[in-house]
Amino acid sequence: MGSQCRLADTEISRQHAEFREENGVFSISDLNSSNGTFVNGSQIRFQELEDGDRIQCGRSVLLFNLLESNEAQQVVDQVDFFAETSSEDRSSIIGKLDGSAIDPDNFHASPLAETHSTQTVPLLRALYRITEESVGSTSSLDRSLNKILELAIEAVGADRGCLLIADSEEDEIVPRVFSHGSRKKSNEKMPVSRSIVNYVLEKRQGVRTTDAQKDRRFEPGESIIRAGIREAMCVPMPGRTDTLGAVYVDITVDPERVLLDREHREKFSDEHLRMLLAIGRHIALAIENFRYRQSLLKAERLAAMGQTIAMLSHHIKNILQGIRGGSYLIDTGLNQHDEEFIRKGWDIVEKNQEKIYHLVMDMLSYSKDRQPDLEPASLMATVRDVVQLMENRAAECHVELKLEAPDDIPESLFDKEAIHRAVLNIVLNAIEAAEGCCDAEVEVQPGYDAESEALVVKIRDNGAGIPEAQLKKIFQVFESTKGTRGTGLGLAVSRKILREHGGEITVESTEGEGCQFLLVWPRISIDKKFSESQTLSE
Repeated sequence: MGSQCRLADTEISRQHAEFREENGVFSISDLNSSNGTFVNGSQIRFQELEDGDRIQCGRSVLLFNLLESNEAQQVVDQVDFFAETSSEDRSSIIGKLDGSAIDPDNFHASPLAETHSTQTVPLLRALYRITEESVGSTSSLDRSLNKILELAIEAVGADRGCLLIADSEEDEIVPRVFSHGSRKKSNEKMPVSRSIVNYVLEKRQGVRTTDAQKDRRFEPGESIIRAGIREAMCVPMPGRTDTLGAVYVDITVDPERVLLDREHREKFSDEHLRMLLAIGRHIALAIENFRYRQSLLKAERLAAMGQTIAMLSHHIKNILQGIRGGSYLIDTGLNQHDEEFIRKGWDIVEKNQEKIYHLVMDMLSYSKDRQPDLEPASLMATVRDVVQLMENRAAECHVELKLEAPDDIPESLFDKEAIHRAVLNIVLNAIEAAEGCCDAEVEVQPGYDAESEALVVKIRDNGAGIPEAQLKKIFQVFESTKGTRGTGLGLAVSRKILREHGGEITVESTEGEGCQFLLVWPRISIDKKFSESQTLSE
């Protein structure tokens, strides 16, 4: 059993590429497409996919994401965030640094940079990779933070780590991301000292801790030499205004190694702590950038909503004024028993009812993403129905409406209602554009291009044409060349419908000589669709 995905892209082949999943491994294969399939910018024939890969087919770019359910709860289950009074809190601070330690002026002059010069270059290289990840655009904050944490664990040589981030709603530090880095995963929970985290957040300092010594500021406990010596580092994540959380990494020295060495040598140094402090700042930057992008996106949506409401209110107000004018004539005719007044008033009301209908249908068509409801249909019958529907409107505008009726258009699969609406919008625009011109006419010509196997509808008028400066804007929402008579939705809706069918609308116009719209979309054979359905069901 299989499924198909249709992309509204004229540069994609009908059978372009295939996704497969076997034993949890996802892959993509190119099906001899004309324009090729690309993964992360490289053309491929077959490629196993990894989380975050970018797939390009034609003009369409797809982002491959592996989604894990209940990720937040999994992180919480892997981190043992124990309280200050817990007997598990045996860690002692053996080194600390504040944020000034990572300022460039202090960093290169530090004696630690000279002492650990062999570590400095790899750590700075890791910092560069983390910087790239932190400022890059991503659709998932957790996924980006997980990559940064893995790089941090690798840079400082830790076994595992977690990010503790402040919950903006509950104002509480909670585990958000957990990683074992490149090491083998373990079911053992990572102990995180709440008292040390609170100290780091309060003092805005990074600390190194170990349970091989004691520190009077923290809860003392018995020696755990039998379980090995655990070292940890914890640093704040200082944002522009607030501390957003903390980074916590640790490492455990095997008890056998402790007994052989007789003396424990710390694996974490102040140079590692300095590096982790810098990483903490970059993680805070990544979080703030993501939140700013989300806020900007929300603001843009609200602004677009406000613009939409303002434009629609303007059009609805004009329609209501027309209805009120018609109602006044009807009321006057009823009071004076004048049938002529009543007829004129009713004509006005009826026209404005039609405007309301078209406005609502265009709003519904444009606002909803949908797959075309494909069914066997005749393009000639669909276009003829549009022309018959518009004959009265054309006569009122003194426009001659012509239909060319070729006999060689094969039946195919398309959404009859949607294509009807797309053609209707453009025919109506053409009639209104030709109104008032000498020998005004609109010609509608459906057809079939056998060479490209595409259905075609040409709509030509001899109206005033479209100024060159407006040609690039006419398909934008609320852009109209008809002033208060148009809503600016019709052409945008028609283009959306054609693109849902994998096609496109183009326009040619010379000012003063009219214009021609060309609607083109690939024909889907009824026989081919039937055979594909049979294959899938088998």
